Amino acid sequence: MAERLLLVRHAACEGGGAGRLLGRSDPPLAAPGRAQARALRALVAREEGARFESSPLRRARETAQLALSGDGRRAVVEESLREIDFGSWEGLTFAEVWRRDPELAERWATWVPDFAFPGGEDLRGFIDRIAELARRLAADPARTVVAFTHGGVIQFLLCHLLGLAPRSHLAFEICNAAVATVRLDGERGVLCGLCASGPLGDERGGRGDG
Repeated sequence: MAERLLLVRHAACEGGGAGRLLGRSDPPLAAPGRAQARALRALVAREEGARFESSPLRRARETAQLALSGDGRRAVVEESLREIDFGSWEGLTFAEVWRRDPELAERWATWVPDFAFPGGEDLRGFIDRIAELARRLAADPARTVVAFTHGGVIQFLLCHLLGLAPRSHLAFEICNAAVATVRLDGERGVLCGLCASGPLGDERGGRGDG
C-alpha cells in the first residue's frame, strides 16, 4: 500500500484566474504556467520509484509532461483525477454566477446536500468519486504516488484523508503548481506539507480555476 501521496495542482492555464470556474474546460497552460511546470522538475526528480498519475485534462497533462521531461518518465492518465464539472457555469466568475442564477448560487453557497451544477456534476457524486479515488490511491503498490490534478480535487481529497467534513474544503487554498504532501495510513493521512513550488508559485488561482 502507498505510504506517501504528493498532490500537485496544475500550473497556470489560459483563461484561468479571476475566480473563473474551469472544471471540465480544457485550456492549455499559459506561458507563466509552463515555467511553473518546469520548476517542478527538481521535486519529481527526487521521487525515485514513484508512480505518476495525471488528470486527463490538458492543463494537468501538460504540467505533468513538463515536470517529468527531465528524465523521460511519464504520468499515467487517470479519469478519476479530473476536476468537477461546473456544467453551464463553466468559464463564469462567481459574480457572474450570482447575477445569472442567484437561487442556485445560494444553494451552492449554503451547501445544500443534493446540489448539482446546472448541466454538470452533483456534489454528492463528486464527493463519492473523491472517496473512491482515496481508496484507490491508498491501495497502490508504489510507496509514493504523485498525482497531477486540480484545486477542487485536492481540496476535497485532503478533507477525506484528514477526516474533515467536505464543506471544510475552503480551509485549503491551493495555488497553481502547489504541492500537498500527505503521509498515508490506509485511507487516512497526515498533511506533512502544503506549499507553492517554482519561481511563480506565489501566483494564486481562484476558488474556481480548477
